[in-house]
Amino acid sequence: MDLSTLIEKKNKYAQYMIDDITHIIKTFGKRDPGSPGEKASCEYMAEVLKNECDCDRVQIEHFKENPGSFFGWIYISFTLILSSIALFFVFPLISAIFIALAFALCIFQFGMYKKVVDFMFPEKEGTNVTAIKSCKGEVKRRIFFNGHPDAAWEWPVNYRLGGVFFEGHIIVSAIGALLYLIAAIIYVAQNGVSFGLIDLSSTPAKMAFWCLLFVPFMIGMFFMWNSKLVVDGANDNLSGCYMGIAILKALKDEGIELENTEVGVILSGSEEAGLRGSMAWCEAHKGEFDDVSTFIISYDTIHDPKYLMTNYRDLNGTVKVDKDVSDLFMEAAAAIDVPCKKGMVPPLGGATDSAAFAKAGFKATGITGLNHKLEDYYHTRRDTYDNMNLEGLANCYAASVKALEMFDNGAKQ
Repeated sequence: MDLSTLIEKKNKYAQYMIDDITHIIKTFGKRDPGSPGEKASCEYMAEVLKNECDCDRVQIEHFKENPGSFFGWIYISFTLILSSIALFFVFPLISAIFIALAFALCIFQFGMYKKVVDFMFPEKEGTNVTAIKSCKGEVKRRIFFNGHPDAAWEWPVNYRLGGVFFEGHIIVSAIGALLYLIAAIIYVAQNGVSFGLIDLSSTPAKMAFWCLLFVPFMIGMFFMWNSKLVVDGANDNLSGCYMGIAILKALKDEGIELENTEVGVILSGSEEAGLRGSMAWCEAHKGEFDDVSTFIISYDTIHDPKYLMTNYRDLNGTVKVDKDVSDLFMEAAAAIDVPCKKGMVPPLGGATDSAAFAKAGFKATGITGLNHKLEDYYHTRRDTYDNMNLEGLANCYAASVKALEMFDNGAKQ
């Protein structure tokens, strides 16, 4: 089917996104993971999908989570690291063990989004929404557009000093901890396991004294996020939620019904808590959509048209997403002359929900619209409804409609 009419009206539907996103931010309060605001905004968007988009199947689901763990691990890891610095001078082996545990926690809890210390933090209830618009005839294929409705806690360093200082602070702290680990291993290798004041004239001890310069940065890690300030999250990521909603609304407005393609929206809550909503969705819907070819396109922070990107790898670069879905979006963008880069979510870049879908075996890709070198609005109070980019939204919407058209016509199946 030809959906060129929808593409021609890209600015109209981009403005629709901005208007409804503004309404949500002004009406439902803060939307941190597992909050009443997240739930209320999901319930509102579910009604929009039902009443304004003609989705005949709309399901709201809840899941248990421990959102404080996603950044709470920082307190545990750097308490271990700072303790290890004191222990180095009397018990180097335990010092090395503490630092190794701290790095392991960082790798598994943040690097791989595992639920290592979730049990140590208060339990809350997150919200997911699944909406599907049926086709007229036999279902032969299905496509979901995905975004996360929750918003992030502010990153004060990025707000006040910028992304270079934010990432540099993390790297410097990690280097300091690694140097202490190396010094402890060398001392134990040279002198064996001992308890009591170490030889302060030894090379490892001198190295440890110099590494005290890293301690202020390590202490600063306790202030890397502000759990009391939740940003508005207009770009990150109501923009992603409304990409699919706008497409479904446009289909209804133009009276277009697809013959053999189901079109759906997944609103996966609590992404900012470590993809907890998309993980829960994958568990709840395992095997449910195996009947026909099903694609999932996840959107996260659709803002600057210069940085529209299809991410072929996700979750700090560790997860490979589906090539066919990724290629479909790239080819769709190229077909209507929308600039779109091929890239990946880099180390220290976190993840989009496509990582959870891909790990669970779904055919998914992640689309972003920001510089992966952190922008000043990313996870800061500047992420507001009056700081959205109509052109960036319109271009992504147009490429997404073209991808739907190509998919409906049999591409990449």
